[in-house]
Amino acid sequence: QVHLVESGGGLVRPGESLRLSCAASESIIGIVTMGWYRQAPGKERELVAVSGDRTTYADSVKGRFTISRDNYKKSVYLQMNSLKPEDTAVYYCRLRNTEGYVYWGQGTQVTVSS
Repeated sequence: QVHLVESGGGLVRPGESLRLSCAASESIIGIVTMGWYRQAPGKERELVAVSGDRTTYADSVKGRFTISRDNYKKSVYLQMNSLKPEDTAVYYCRLRNTEGYVYWGQGTQVTVSS
């Protein structure tokens, strides 16, 4: 069963923008946090931005990326502006609910290259 569906990745040039979307299935209830992580080749998965009681951003994306949520649609978005080659990675949506279950999306590729 697919719990999180992501979309919006792609190939862009440095300085351009992308918007990622992630929608949770109706079966998931009690959502506490929704966020985005990324994993570049040869690197560990890292936090990009998380929305919960407060919003947290990685230092590397502050001022360029914005996370937003639509609780009614059980969705989270990541607006990425001023993209850099070092933002190239597979981006994963992550959700945690009140029971402590953690769900991951399948990942969407973001490539920033001239």
